[in-house]
Amino acid sequence: MGEKVRHLSLPLTEAEAVSLRAGESVLLSGTLYAARDEAHEKMIALLEEGRDLPFTIKDACIYYVGPAPAAPGRVIGSAGPTTSGRMDAFTPALIRCGLRGMIGKGERSPEVIEAMKAGKAVYFGAVGGAGALLAKCITSQQVIAWPELGPEALRRMTVENMPVIVVIDTEGRDLYQDHTGSR
Repeated sequence: MGEKVRHLSLPLTEAEAVSLRAGESVLLSGTLYAARDEAHEKMIALLEEGRDLPFTIKDACIYYVGPAPAAPGRVIGSAGPTTSGRMDAFTPALIRCGLRGMIGKGERSPEVIEAMKAGKAVYFGAVGGAGALLAKCITSQQVIAWPELGPEALRRMTVENMPVIVVIDTEGRDLYQDHTGSR
């Protein structure tokens, strides 16, 4: 009881990311980007073509989510995390470009964890099945690329006090591997 919750503003700096430890509870506020499988494929294709991404990736945080349509009067519909492993093939390249944080659910591959250590990136877990509650933390959202992808379009979102937990920190300590946060 009485666990301290850290408040962090996005974008996430390297210094802030390095200060985080697996197992810490965090409330995120600021700008993050929503992208799932298809948007990740398109981002990697742009990079392979030597083109810029539709957002500044340095110190950015990507939320693995494909939100439901918004009900009347709402900013967004249910916005729960998707399984992060589906983005593992794309993640190391994005981390090399400066991606600092990811939000999702489930384990990450050893290759992603190594890229996180090298790039000083962090992986946050959001509670699956709580999409309606997480949506209440999203104060604005805008499709910024690939609207034809529907829920999987790349979105810029503003969040306020979005509850997450540090699952894997910049040292590779993995909460899923050892509940104490040490590897």
